[in-house]
Amino acid sequence: MTIKKTEEFCPADRYQYDWGLPGDFAQIDTEQDAEYFGTWASAQRLVIFCYCEGDCTTTECSTAEEFRSEILRIKQWNEQQGLKFRGIDPGLKPERKQLWIDAGLGELFH
Repeated sequence: MTIKKTEEFCPADRYQYDWGLPGDFAQIDTEQDAEYFGTWASAQRLVIFCYCEGDCTTTECSTAEEFRSEILRIKQWNEQQGLKFRGIDPGLKPERKQLWIDAGLGELFH
């Protein structure tokens, strides 16, 4: 497994990323989403991006299996904290949905 994590500090709010990330990123919706927190992921790039009060963490996976495991880890962590994992919002384009299905994560759509 080769997962690369990059951390940096970028003071702003999550809306910069809602509108600024490339179109292949989907929002990972959880109960903790707020102006200061959000998570997005790209099943095409196998990348997860999390913004929390200026702290930005980018997780790059080298395989679809690693990516799937990381997304399921996010889901599990939220549930263990008593927070609702609402699901993945892949957008309206069928090709975006198919990438998530191919990664074994289609059951997490909302």
